[in-house]
Amino acid sequence: MSYSAVNTIWVLLGAAMVFFMQAGFAMCEAGFTRAKNAGNILMKNLMDFCIGTPLFWLVGFGIMFGSGNAIIGWLDPMILKDYSHVLPAGVPLWAYAIFQTVFCATAATIVSGAMAERTKFSAYCIYSAVISLIIYPVSGHWIWGGGWLAQLGFHDFAGSTAVHMVGGICALVGAATLGPRLGKYGKDGKPRAILGHNLSLAAMGIFILWFCWFGFNGCSTVGMETDAQMESAGLIFFNTNISAAVACCAALIFTWIRYKKPDVSMTYNAALAGLVGITAGCDAVNPLGAAVMGLIFGIVIVLAIEFFDKKAKVDDPVGAVSVHCVCGALGTLLVGLFADGSTTAKGLFYGGGFELLGVQALGVISVAAYVTVAITIVFQLIKRTIGLRADAADEIMGLDIAEHGLLTAYAGFAMAPELLDDGVAPAVTSGTAPVSEAVPVKKMPTFAGESPKFTKVEIICKESRLEALKNAMTAIGITGMTVSHVMGCGQQKGKLEYYRGIPVEATLLPKVQVDIVVSKVPVRSVIDTAKKVLYTGHIGDGKIFVYDVENVVKVRTGEEGYAALQDVE
Repeated sequence: MSYSAVNTIWVLLGAAMVFFMQAGFAMCEAGFTRAKNAGNILMKNLMDFCIGTPLFWLVGFGIMFGSGNAIIGWLDPMILKDYSHVLPAGVPLWAYAIFQTVFCATAATIVSGAMAERTKFSAYCIYSAVISLIIYPVSGHWIWGGGWLAQLGFHDFAGSTAVHMVGGICALVGAATLGPRLGKYGKDGKPRAILGHNLSLAAMGIFILWFCWFGFNGCSTVGMETDAQMESAGLIFFNTNISAAVACCAALIFTWIRYKKPDVSMTYNAALAGLVGITAGCDAVNPLGAAVMGLIFGIVIVLAIEFFDKKAKVDDPVGAVSVHCVCGALGTLLVGLFADGSTTAKGLFYGGGFELLGVQALGVISVAAYVTVAITIVFQLIKRTIGLRADAADEIMGLDIAEHGLLTAYAGFAMAPELLDDGVAPAVTSGTAPVSEAVPVKKMPTFAGESPKFTKVEIICKESRLEALKNAMTAIGITGMTVSHVMGCGQQKGKLEYYRGIPVEATLLPKVQVDIVVSKVPVRSVIDTAKKVLYTGHIGDGKIFVYDVENVVKVRTGEEGYAALQDVE
């Protein structure tokens, strides 16, 4: 067999880009969950690929692409048999094998986000292995390995069903089996918003996935040698992009109307919904069809996330079930409506009748039924043996430390001091006065007559007014202040906002607390100046509290009283 350099490079490029999707999924899932579980999420996204790769090599590839029968391929450890019946023109076996391996890893990694923050790591490794070993390969054989669905004319070009719905079904069953995270639902059954800790990380993950999806879909032509392949690849790239973009616009407008503000995380989920949904028919629909499909995905993703959160009570921290299961199935079905007949049978809207739609529906239902039964058995076996869910104490503590001994995935932001062997924090000296001289009082205040009065003025205000307040205080002679970021509320108890369609009870709002101790400067001047700077006439302008202070001590020199407030050497 003669090989084509162009086709081989194209397939290998696609394999590399689809592999890089692991980074996108890891960042997206970590960002949409809490910081105490970030290391666990990252570890799972690494290991599902590392576990799945050898298992797909030993078992999965043969089951998926072997020419056994219409239901299952053959057992071929280490891929030693002849696969010329499935190899693309001019592409070597090992290039095609790595291309299919990274697709298998994508199906496995989808599950981690929906089951995040409460799954045992050992259990995750087991069910991720089973997905790569047999669950994904069997249904993949039906669709891409010459199985019975392929023989019926089922069309799933790059895997809306074969990859995404399979992973999404596993995610749905897993999340339902686990139950919700602690604190997700109140006693009244209403969901509570559990905010992700790093939206920037999640956004970067979405952009990586969007970029890599051009390889996921475009390189699935598995060749770029002929004019037809080049034309198809261009259309696939365009359709992939337009579907995701329109889905984002639709979700933005829909959430803006629904929640009175455009929802950030929902809009990012809509990008993935558009990408997942168009994957089945990206080669079979024209750009208009892709845009209309994107519009549908952008609205459906919002409704699906709300449904699973509020009605079905399935706790899915990242929206994986709605993105991959719902939009994967929907995108496959819409091929039966929007296929223009260029690469497959015509859909209903192009005069093809209900035949293709019926085949697509049969494929979705049969794959969903098979995966649901198979993964349910796996989860129940794990649950009754080693256990599927982490202990409540570990979940509260965070899986980073409970499962991996990782104190925090953000060590650079930890402020805990280092401890000596006796558990006492070491003293740190700076400046000209050593600790031995500073600790004993060097200078005791002696007041002739009445002692000077010290007053603490505590100002709670909006962060946006901090700089103006600092400047105003400096102008009236204030030489020192302490600024803290705090959370608080007044009688209005905050303002209702939404996160992923769930009301956020924002009873505590971010504020700034400025503490000032004055003696020489009149307290009334401080109060009047602060009022003038902070006043807008709207709720939330802040509060000012005034306290008597008994004494002031400067640690560096040991000075007390009025002298401790002076900064003159």
